[in-house]
Amino acid sequence: MAYPVSPIAGRRSNWRSFAASLNLQDGPASSDSTPSPSEQTSDAGEVYGDSSENLISQKLKSDELKSLLADSERSKLLKKLSEANQYSRFLKRQLQMKDNDVVKFKSELAVMELELQALVALAEEIANFDVPSGSRKINGKYIQSHLLTRLEAVHDKVMEQIKDVDSLKHQEISVYWVGIAENVQIMGSFDGWSQGEAMSMEYSGYQARFSATLNLRPGRYEIKFLVDGEWRLSPEYPIDGEGSMQNNILVVN
Repeated sequence: MAYPVSPIAGRRSNWRSFAASLNLQDGPASSDSTPSPSEQTSDAGEVYGDSSENLISQKLKSDELKSLLADSERSKLLKKLSEANQYSRFLKRQLQMKDNDVVKFKSELAVMELELQALVALAEEIANFDVPSGSRKINGKYIQSHLLTRLEAVHDKVMEQIKDVDSLKHQEISVYWVGIAENVQIMGSFDGWSQGEAMSMEYSGYQARFSATLNLRPGRYEIKFLVDGEWRLSPEYPIDGEGSMQNNILVVN
């Protein structure tokens, strides 16, 4: 005896068969929300690699910025040094022109002094002669005596001016540094602490002696020695100042 099959029960049986066939063909389904260990490792490596590249890039940018700033400061310093050297050369040219004027003035004074010396001799000779009767007097003295006195006073003033001009003349002054070194340079107020003068080495006994010749006018100068890149004082010259402001003193008479 056959019993009728319910339509709902048949549909459920067909759905179970279709689902089973899908599971057999495709295999067990994996969850999309949970990545595999290999995928997790790969993703972590990519994140770490990106982070390292960012750090290296930032460091390179920082180094490049520091380099640019250093180059900028170096360029500014070189520009200032160039301007200072140009101004120093200008001052040296001006000083040379003034020195030439001083030499010319001294030669003119020397000629004037010789003329005055001759006039003084003549006036002295005239004053020693018998004074003619009726000669004029000034303040109780004959004019011959007044002439001699005035000429002698003018002659003395000219001689003082010649001495003053001589005091403006440059003198060759030798300076020394004694000690063991490779490179010695003398710096000082004689050129505004700008360039200084390189010193040549010579041997004196068992020690090396460095020497240089400076063209200086009479006066008081502060000096210091740059020995292998370090500031040094010499016991050969007086020392003035305190701490890092100490300098040797060079006096030109």
